[in-house]
Amino acid sequence: MSAYADQRVLVVGGTSGVGLASAREFAAQGADTVIVSRNPQRIDEAVTALSGLAGPVTGQTLDIRSDDEVAKFADTAGSFDHVVVTAGETPMGRVDTLALEDAYAAMDSKFWGAYRIARALRPTRSLTLVSGYLSQRPGRASALQSAINAALEALVRGLALEAAPLRVNAVSPGLLRTPLWDGLDAAARDTMYSSAVQRLPLGRVGEASDVAEAVLFLAGNGYATGTTVFVDGGGMIA
Repeated sequence: MSAYADQRVLVVGGTSGVGLASAREFAAQGADTVIVSRNPQRIDEAVTALSGLAGPVTGQTLDIRSDDEVAKFADTAGSFDHVVVTAGETPMGRVDTLALEDAYAAMDSKFWGAYRIARALRPTRSLTLVSGYLSQRPGRASALQSAINAALEALVRGLALEAAPLRVNAVSPGLLRTPLWDGLDAAARDTMYSSAVQRLPLGRVGEASDVAEAVLFLAGNGYATGTTVFVDGGGMIA
């Protein structure tokens, strides 16, 4: 019997990176998996890529920046055993140079997007948010990302009390080799990865699948709530 057979899972941002890897693992273990994102083409591509696994995979467009869209989705989507929120667009930049409208948009996407989902949906077993290790170890041009991730982790702790006995947790990744960095110049991206390999205790850059394993661990562990699991290759101590 697959671990998540007869369970229904929603993965917000399930078309790429950690979201896609998590959706793949849930479906491989028998879950009826629903993926949502803003881009219908990416949803179609992800559903096709995940076809043939143990559990069915379907997709639906949803902009988590929209109060109305999230509310409508909550009214029509049915119930879920587990909800995972991986979506969020957060441009990098120093506080004194990043445009305020970009900073507002980043907060609206990653923090308020997760907040809207948590407010509108109440899964029966677990809610897992994806933050980022910059919450604990900010960089020289990532104060905004640090603040957003720290806010998500604080939200998890509060929600674990408010929504109990629903289990609410966070997974906090370090640097990962995902499409998030595809817009970066190839040489700069390779330099970033090489530098991380030299710095990290594990001597490699993380993969989306590394984080997906933690997502499924928290979804399936009946005694974990209000906590953040860091999957960063030792980034916080390096």
